[in-house]
Amino acid sequence: MPNERGVRMTDGRTTGSARAFELLEPLVQAATVRVHAPPGGYENSRSHRTGPTWGSGFFIAPGWVLTCAHVVGEGGAAVRLTGREVGITFSAGSLTGTVTGRVECVLPERLEERRPGRHALWDLPDLALIRVLAPVSHACVWLTDRSRPRFDEVAYFGCTEDLGTPEITGRTTRLRGTAGNGAAIRLGDDDEIEPGMSGGPVVDLARGEVVGVLKARRQSGGGGLAVSVVQLRTLPMAARGQVGLYRRIMQAHDLYHYDQHLSDLDNRRTWTDVHGELPPEEGDPYAGRGRLTPGERTTLHGLLAELPPPGSSEVVRALVEAARGEEPDPLPPAPLSWRDGLGLLHDPPGGAAEAAAMLRYATDVSVADYREPATPGADEELWHWVRATAERLWRPLRRELGERHERGLAEREQRRRASAGRAVHGPARRAGGLPSGASVLLEVWAHGWEDVYDWRVSVLAGPARAGRVTPVDSGVRATLARLPEVLRAPLAEGFRRCDTHEAAALLEVAVAPELFGLAVDAWVVVGGVPLGVQRPVVLRHPAGANPPRPAGPDPGGAREHPADREGTDAGARWARVQAGPIADERADCVGGRPRTPATEWLTGLPDNTVPVHCRAADQEPTLGSLYAVRDAGYGVVVTRRPTPDPGASCAPFHRGLREELADAGRAEVLPLRFQALRGRAYGADPDAYWAAGAGLVWEDPARPLPDEEPLQGDL
Repeated sequence: MPNERGVRMTDGRTTGSARAFELLEPLVQAATVRVHAPPGGYENSRSHRTGPTWGSGFFIAPGWVLTCAHVVGEGGAAVRLTGREVGITFSAGSLTGTVTGRVECVLPERLEERRPGRHALWDLPDLALIRVLAPVSHACVWLTDRSRPRFDEVAYFGCTEDLGTPEITGRTTRLRGTAGNGAAIRLGDDDEIEPGMSGGPVVDLARGEVVGVLKARRQSGGGGLAVSVVQLRTLPMAARGQVGLYRRIMQAHDLYHYDQHLSDLDNRRTWTDVHGELPPEEGDPYAGRGRLTPGERTTLHGLLAELPPPGSSEVVRALVEAARGEEPDPLPPAPLSWRDGLGLLHDPPGGAAEAAAMLRYATDVSVADYREPATPGADEELWHWVRATAERLWRPLRRELGERHERGLAEREQRRRASAGRAVHGPARRAGGLPSGASVLLEVWAHGWEDVYDWRVSVLAGPARAGRVTPVDSGVRATLARLPEVLRAPLAEGFRRCDTHEAAALLEVAVAPELFGLAVDAWVVVGGVPLGVQRPVVLRHPAGANPPRPAGPDPGGAREHPADREGTDAGARWARVQAGPIADERADCVGGRPRTPATEWLTGLPDNTVPVHCRAADQEPTLGSLYAVRDAGYGVVVTRRPTPDPGASCAPFHRGLREELADAGRAEVLPLRFQALRGRAYGADPDAYWAAGAGLVWEDPARPLPDEEPLQGDL
């Protein structure tokens, strides 16, 4: 067989990929499993007779199997997927074992409520995580850390019954592109995907890493779809103060391979060994000193896994940007662990060495603030490894890394001294106030005069980097009824980027006053709980554009955004109402009767006033009043969606709100107070029923909005 890479073989593989398949096949087969009904009490654990094959799966960490949701849903359309027990048959050396596993979660979560019919495609990402319920010894695959797959030759594995007996087999093809906004990978039609292979791994042959999970084949028989393993990052976020499932599993994955690499108890090939034997990529500009060796990469993953996880996705992105020299790929899903940051450092721009970028990143991680104190010496061990690894690279880099480490230590010590008197690892904020970190911004615009709307979801970096906006997703021509479903995935991605272990990020909803009645706080995105109960939700006036003035009396005043008016009443009002004490003032009613506030009256109110609206935001006189208080420079305003009973008195709302504002004392705590109120109302607290539908307009000048005009959709 020729050794020259790129020569095409008769079966469609190149010589390089044929050799890679030969090296990787035993490792992948050892970690791939057959999924079926749970074994009975009298089953022979060394027999394959455990009922029909539902599909395949593979071990990604000790005790954890990844497969497709539709595989664990086989034969049980009316059965709840999460918590369901399944059978797992796997190979352990020359023996075959069968154990029981329990489905811990499925993606997307809505599959528990709404599933497609038999033989229909399940919603992406169509993944399920199974936890093995008995301690067993087994192999695990190596998962990619790259955010995007490379369109090269791959192998896919799964359970087939070509000879009447279930066995794990592998076949080869090429990746042909992506689908579902990157959630799925298109497979070529070089070979056939059989039904029992669903849920099996897809392996990049050039780099020796699992990049996907087999999902479906084309009805014509050739090619199909796989789910990107990066979609594991969309696992449900953890409760505050806990480590999420994704981070726990990836930590276990990296430590498994790290331990295998260091162990000298046997001479079986590890994934790291095979990575070192894979044929080199032709024309690789980072070959040699430009890349970490397989052993160095495994060690770095293991040392990062020894550290506590980062406080948020934005922490990872900031360190990647500092190491890479440019902003990382903004497309979802967000990086959630230190290893995810490494995945954003492959093939850096300008021909810069990949190894150097990863060592800079590792240096910064060694002096970062973690979500909890690290195990004593873990950060120092990482730094010592970086310094030792740099010995084989360039002398200027060694000096640069040393200076970078010293500077990072000094800055961390400064942060720790500055944080005296508050939680060292928590975000800087006054008691009861909002965290100062990144927030999620949702913008919705009316599409001309039609009853459809364009939208955009972004991440606002926060006061420390005011004006920095990172796009998440956008869309056009959605009806109001469709918005909650259309925005479910983009908002979930934004929250993954911004939530920290201590606090759920603020959601800022920038819409024209006509849309202040949009019930965003009542939408359910993840976890089955309304957004307004999970996190603070505030309303914003859109920046930049000058919306048409509503019909009715002209409230007068300028059209610019209050946050942009320095040295005017807006700045003074904001500072005064934040410090408190605060007083409420009915803006659109008097004694329960509607009224249109005069401009002179509004501008003459004390700076600590919070105007309150109790009627429909898209109708007069409330609509005109909302524009008027905006023009008068009020940055904190209360609104309310109409109650189901149009004849109900607004007195309980005003009475309850007055007591709430008096108890709050200052406006800076109101976003979290409103979140707590929504939680009480959601929990059926009768003393909080008055707060149903209440909204808070929050024009924080430290969080300027982007002023780009929205793109209009197709006509």
